[in-house]
This record gives sequence, C-alpha cells and structure tokens, in this order.
Amino acid sequence: MSEQTTDQKIVVVTGASSGIGRGAAVEIAARGMGVVVTYNARPEGAARTVEEIRGSGGTAVALPLDIGRTDTFPAFTNALTDALADEWGAERIHALVNNAGFGGGMSFEEMTEDAFDDYYRVLLRGPYFLTQALLPLIDDGGAIVNTSSSSVRPGDTEPGYSGYAAMKGGLATATRYLAKELSGRSIRVNSVSPGPTRTRLGGNAFEQYPEVIDALAAKTAFGRIGEPSDIGKVIAFLVSDDSAWITGEDILATGGYAL
Repeated sequence: MSEQTTDQKIVVVTGASSGIGRGAAVEIAARGMGVVVTYNARPEGAARTVEEIRGSGGTAVALPLDIGRTDTFPAFTNALTDALADEWGAERIHALVNNAGFGGGMSFEEMTEDAFDDYYRVLLRGPYFLTQALLPLIDDGGAIVNTSSSSVRPGDTEPGYSGYAAMKGGLATATRYLAKELSGRSIRVNSVSPGPTRTRLGGNAFEQYPEVIDALAAKTAFGRIGEPSDIGKVIAFLVSDDSAWITGEDILATGGYAL
C-alpha cells in the first residue's frame, strides 16, 4: 500500500490512456489528488499516464473499463474498491470524470441503427449508468464532471455530427438534472464542452490529416486548436474545491471557436 494518507482526495478519470483524459489525469494529480486511470483498448497508454503522474511525485493506478458495456460495471466497481484499499487505504472517491468516448462523424444519410446505438452506448448510456454505479463511493461534497462537446452549441454545427452531438447534448442535459438530484449530498455535477482539441479521436485524424488543423485554428479566437492540457486544467478545476460554488453548468473550453 502507498504511504499516502486516507484523507487524500481520489478521482476516477475514464478514458485516460491519451488525449483529454490523460491531460485531466495529469492536471488533477498535479493538484495533489490521487487518480484512478481507466482504459479500454490501450493499456500501454494508461501505463504511460500512470508513469507520468508517478514521475512527478503523484499517485495513480490503472484499471480496465469498457464504458459501452454496462454489464461490466459491477465488476469494475469491485476492482475499484480493491484498488482504493490497496493503493491508498481508502474506501471512497472524491470525484468521477466521465471522459471515455470516441469521435468521428457520419452523415445522416449514411447513419445506421448499429452506429447510432454505438454512440448511445458509449457517449450517453455508459457515463450515465457508471455514475449510478459509483455514486455510493463518491464522497458527500464531491464532484462529477462529464466531457461533452462544443458540437452541442449553436455556431459549431458541422455536417455529419448529428448522432454524436445528440448523445453529447443528452449528456449535458443529464448533467443539469443530476446536479439538482444530487444537491442533497452537496455533490457538484458539471460538464465541459471542448472545441477542436488535439487527441487521438476520430481515428487519430489530426495525425492522419494535419491539413485540417490550420482550418480549425483559423476559426478560434487564439489561432490554434486546443491541447489536452487546456481541457485538463478546466476539468481539474471543476473537481477541486476552487469550484465549490459551481454546479449544473456546461463550461465551454474552445479557445473562442466559432465566435
């Protein structure tokens, strides 16, 4: 077991093997909190996230989780309970960051029921019921942060994202309602809506098609696309006590995209 005391705040960050999830995990750890990193297809990426956090003096462990399979959540909850005890001598977590997901668009004409169901399982149903499964472990006065998308807002309406944005919009709406329902336990629930950000989503599109970066950067106020750390700092703020008076909000983190 780690030498950390049980009063250290611990945060679960899903989908933290790369991108925004990794950025959030690193920034959260930099603020003195322990981090449980989850991964699905990229265990090596999760190991690098843990290594980076530990290399900077933080504490972290990695656990597998398929956010699209709600039937696995009881087993994940048991694994999380064991990891908390083994690493921190703890029984509870301070916060949950629902970040795991996938990107990529599909035109309305090409959309299939199977593809639509994939969006639903991973981007809406999964985070919703993982929150339900882990709620008994979340401290009173804790926090939940959901990663939504600027695609749900007017001004960022690109063709081909109706299915993706519908689920991210549903998550942002659920965020507001859960903030109300969980207020009796003083649990804050917020969402973050990133704009174009350099991640591996969409089949690692930014590396495969670097020519799209300049066009996206030209639409932001600051003339660049976002980096995972840009969004990670916002998420870290929302799980910290510095945001104790913020709940039920969807925070745009876009660098002024499509202003």
